[in-house]
Amino acid sequence: QVQLVESGGGLVQAGGSLRLSCANSAAISETNAMGWYRQAPGKQRQMAASIVSTGATNYAESVKGRFTISRDNTKNTVYLQMNTLKPEDTAVYYCFTIVNSEFYWGQGTQVTVSS
Repeated sequence: QVQLVESGGGLVQAGGSLRLSCANSAAISETNAMGWYRQAPGKQRQMAASIVSTGATNYAESVKGRFTISRDNTKNTVYLQMNTLKPEDTAVYYCFTIVNSEFYWGQGTQVTVSS
């Protein structure tokens, strides 16, 4: 069973930064993609950023230029550097991975941006 361990959420003022981490128990050779969805109160879960095995990245329009996804292949860990945070970035952030074409979620980590 693939396990994802997230860390790095918290409370930050608008304009501040946070970095999320997600460690994947699967082997890097079996990992097709990793990334982050987020779910704000009363809203649907939406993709924020992703990175695939080739290194190609994809971002939601609302975070482009502010968020950066990266990965450490030696640890099979992805990071989401979030800069210039806005109150509308407040959400539970869920790490995901696709391993051997199977989809897995992390437990979620709360990010709260105060105005």
